[in-house]
Amino acid sequence: MAHFKNILLVDDDPINNLINKRLISKVNLGESIDEFISGILALDHITELSPEEPLLILLDINMPLMNGWEFLDHYAEKFADRNDHIIILSSSIDFLDRLKAQEYPIVGGFLEKPLTIEKLREQLGEFMGE
Repeated sequence: MAHFKNILLVDDDPINNLINKRLISKVNLGESIDEFISGILALDHITELSPEEPLLILLDINMPLMNGWEFLDHYAEKFADRNDHIIILSSSIDFLDRLKAQEYPIVGGFLEKPLTIEKLREQLGEFMGE
């Protein structure tokens, strides 16, 4: 059975979202996988969801309009009552980005693109029954 009711992919690259959606659907982590090319759209969507059902959010940090850091700031301000699991999924190899991610208590991990099943297992094995 899937652990998360909803998984949100927040990345401004629709091709990345499509590939990641197909990959994640193979490991049965969530009942539904929604793609957002903007952090603003993802935040709007979260307001419509029940806080009792934890989300898995895979978040890119390098996006126009609202980058991942801004998303995290807004999320922390608006959704302190939620118990979601946020993982940064970025093409950044900058060690400073990893350090910055650790400053956010709501971030549960940092993965480099491309996403693979092995990376998901390493990061989310506890949710995959492993």
